Amino acid sequence: MTYAVESANDLRRTHMCGVLTEADTDREVVLMGWVQKRRDHGGLIFVDLRDRWGVVQVVFSPEYSQEALNKADRIRSEYVIAVVGRVQKRPEGTENPNLATGAIEIHVAQARILNAAKTPPFYIEDGVEVDENIRLRYRYLDLRRPEMQRALELRHKAAKTTRDFLDGRGFIEVETPMLTKSTPEGARDYLVPSRVNPGSFYALPQSPQLFKQILMVSGIDRYFQIVRCFRDEDLRADRQPEFTQIDMEMSFVSAEDVMEVTESMIAEICRQATGLEVKVPFPRLTYQEALDRFGTDKPDLRFGLELVDISDVAAGCGFKVFRSAVQAGGLVKGILAPGCGGYSRKEIDELTQFALTYKAKGLAYFIVTEDGLKAPIAKFFSEDELVAIRTRFGARPGDLILFVADQPTVVYATLGALRRLLGERLDLTKDAGYRFTWVVDFPLLEFNDEEGRFVAVHHPFTAPREEDILLLASEPGRVRAQAYDLVLNGVELGGGSIRIHRRDLQEKVFEVIGLTPDEALEKFGFLLEAFDYGTPPHGGIAFGFDRLVMLLAGRGTIRDVMAFPKTQSASDLMTDAPDKVSRRQLRELHIGLDIQKVDK
Repeated sequence: MTYAVESANDLRRTHMCGVLTEADTDREVVLMGWVQKRRDHGGLIFVDLRDRWGVVQVVFSPEYSQEALNKADRIRSEYVIAVVGRVQKRPEGTENPNLATGAIEIHVAQARILNAAKTPPFYIEDGVEVDENIRLRYRYLDLRRPEMQRALELRHKAAKTTRDFLDGRGFIEVETPMLTKSTPEGARDYLVPSRVNPGSFYALPQSPQLFKQILMVSGIDRYFQIVRCFRDEDLRADRQPEFTQIDMEMSFVSAEDVMEVTESMIAEICRQATGLEVKVPFPRLTYQEALDRFGTDKPDLRFGLELVDISDVAAGCGFKVFRSAVQAGGLVKGILAPGCGGYSRKEIDELTQFALTYKAKGLAYFIVTEDGLKAPIAKFFSEDELVAIRTRFGARPGDLILFVADQPTVVYATLGALRRLLGERLDLTKDAGYRFTWVVDFPLLEFNDEEGRFVAVHHPFTAPREEDILLLASEPGRVRAQAYDLVLNGVELGGGSIRIHRRDLQEKVFEVIGLTPDEALEKFGFLLEAFDYGTPPHGGIAFGFDRLVMLLAGRGTIRDVMAFPKTQSASDLMTDAPDKVSRRQLRELHIGLDIQKVDK
């Protein structure tokens, strides 16, 4: 059965539901919102009325208005209603200490049903247990839940604080194009066909990198933008096809200048958005130190479990797997799992299988007992070697030591992942707060075996360390970058660098990564030409705004801090995008589809 909805045009909302207190007692108010819950006590109906500011209890009684009570008999959850009533203290003993408005209630004199609602597919409340695809299909309902609205409010505060802070530091916000040129050295571009230029395509920007450097050539000096970016890449919890960056660029600065501005801004965002005080400056780790100690360039500093190198001990031991790895130029490193010496064979086998997924050939181990190190491989080590290993790890009875012996990239990747796994299993991150760190001195280039060439670790516009420039011609893999990544709790928030600002050096880097002069001109000619007209030294940083808000909100995925995210298959379940388009639209764009080939 349906009921005609009513108008509220002659009513003006006087208060938000969640802001009323005992100080408002006896005040007449007009409230509007959604019915959170309805409770019929036989002649007396209680409704929890919700809006973005919170929930308040409204009471329908024949004592206040029989007409309003009759309407309350018809309303259901998620109906949109307006009520006119008077604020009163709740009867003694009926207060709700878990509700901000729990000391008062509204005695309703007039009610209007502004819109009816179907029964929602899930409860509109925090902590709801429902498949995420259902939440995304009915995103407009999911966003009604208080925890989702708190996340969006946190996002808003962080964005506002960013703008206010950077404005105070002399930055100006400049919008850069959404339709731009496809360039190499990144993820796949999202392409947009041009109707007026048949056969030509725009690309949606993966970042405003080239434009912000052009702005430095233009004399803007200090630029920022909270900007939407697009990358056609495989998705996971902290990736989306479209995402938001805080993008910054500055002229006449060093890496230290950029890091200082960023640290101060992050500290202000934390203070204003969450009330959290963050200590600055953030600690610094070199790229190699991060790998050596934590197995990753995105270290989580909330707990220890640092990697320990025993390659010198392993080089002369009787265990062939260890000895051979060192002789082949590899490493033997391990990690101490405190209190895990009681792990069963099955549990150790599970850890071994985990290590195999990172291309390790296996996982060796020692169990620490009162009598020393025990394991099937112990017989291959002398007593002095066993004592040296135990001492180096600071191991105690009841601990477990896990080892990987292989080439450095495999050792680091495996133990870095194993460290994160153990940190979670041992609950070492609980109540550990926020631990920021900078990782610096990255290599400028790395050799890609599949492509048979050097590629940029960050991007090809990153400046090399001045003292390493000559190595570009002879040993490109040894060149260090003037680059820096910001890491929070094991998550890379973003990275930046001092940029190349000389044409000759930029052309040399293009040459090293395999671009011919003609290719460089075709893809980046406008940038190279700009460098001929007096380009200042400059640098900047860009970091993931979604990731930052996700971590500050304590969420496990950036989808929970974005209003309308995509699934991991890059689909929008609410609007059913992407979708097919008409043949007429394709003809206008001069596009033909070989569907059979695409389906394969």
